[in-house]
Amino acid sequence: MNLAERDKRVIWHPYTQMKTSGDCIPIIKAEGVYIHDENGKKYIDAISSWWVNLHGHCHPYINLKLTEQLEKLEHVIFAGFTHEPAIELAERVLDKLGAGFDKVFYTDNGSTAVEVALKMAIQYWKNKGRDKKRIIAFENAYHGDTFGAMSISSRSVFTQSFDDYLFEVEVLPLPTHENIEALEQKIISIAHECAAFIFEPLVQGAGGMEMYEAEPLSRLISICKKENIICIDDEVMTGFGRTGKWFAFNYLTETPDIICLSKGITGGFMAMGVTVCSEKIYQAFYHDDKKKALFHGHSYTANPITCSVALASMDLMEKASTWEAITGIHKAHHQFSLEIGNHPKIKDIRLRGTILAITITSSEETSYLNNLRDTLYAFFLQEGILLRPLGNVIYIMPPYVISPDELKYIYNKIKLALDTII
Repeated sequence: MNLAERDKRVIWHPYTQMKTSGDCIPIIKAEGVYIHDENGKKYIDAISSWWVNLHGHCHPYINLKLTEQLEKLEHVIFAGFTHEPAIELAERVLDKLGAGFDKVFYTDNGSTAVEVALKMAIQYWKNKGRDKKRIIAFENAYHGDTFGAMSISSRSVFTQSFDDYLFEVEVLPLPTHENIEALEQKIISIAHECAAFIFEPLVQGAGGMEMYEAEPLSRLISICKKENIICIDDEVMTGFGRTGKWFAFNYLTETPDIICLSKGITGGFMAMGVTVCSEKIYQAFYHDDKKKALFHGHSYTANPITCSVALASMDLMEKASTWEAITGIHKAHHQFSLEIGNHPKIKDIRLRGTILAITITSSEETSYLNNLRDTLYAFFLQEGILLRPLGNVIYIMPPYVISPDELKYIYNKIKLALDTII
């Protein structure tokens, strides 16, 4: 029995209709931008394995640091104990985030990083004796698959089976120069009951890589701060260079109160979530009353091995060559977008940093379930490229070590798809 058959007998895969999905592709090794299947075929990982891989697969420097940590400490409970990798990582993350961020809370993934942010914001007001519970979020948002994260996400195929169990939020459209004044007035009118405003900065990921401008978002954050609403920045996807800066909020003139990080924080090696808050938030929990503590934790919180690979990824992020590569990817994406911008089968092209998104014209609505996705996904796999379209939206978000020739190969195959199969 081969690996695909063994897999089908025992495994239930994420975001997959198992009855119709066909066999999964067994991957036996990976290096750089390539993953290799059991038959010897290799694929360019053009989406960084769900946006996590920054520096390429099996990067030797990260491998080295992982191995070194294995010989010192594999794990220890993080309640009542601590260790140097967690302390150093918190110090370095805070240093990169800059003024306004003071405390790091470790979790296991992006969704739980968001859960913790929500719990911080809601309990902040409870600890202060205030009845502020409502959350403001954007249309088309996606913040994760746990119940709090689903509640603040757009009602969609991701949430439909659970909608009756989710709390209601105040949903706003993405801010523009045209609607910003109306959105400001809306926030002012409901501020007395709102605990927090959460947003994916400048790029909405799973919602179809929708992009918007920094200036209107800065204005919304500003009005929320004036109205005493906690601002939560969900940078699970956009952090660590994806948008062309260390963090997407670096494009803003306003600083959020809480930031959620995951995905690229470990360079794609291990699972980690981080929720970082201001001293103001932390002080609401710092109390003689034990009931005012933040009651949240995970068995593998601040795992030393995970912290060590995150530190190694930070080392690589601080190299000038990494930022030269990020700039090179952006320039290549920009040139490609100019080349295909007038193609009759393209509805829209969006670019921010290393993220390029292309909406394909389709007889179906633009959505995650658009059937064009299956045709495109199969085509690109056949051509040796892992691209996982969001319905009729093709996006490229490669590891930073991708070469110009590898990018050109991806671009040429997208052109071929536009001309032959769509």
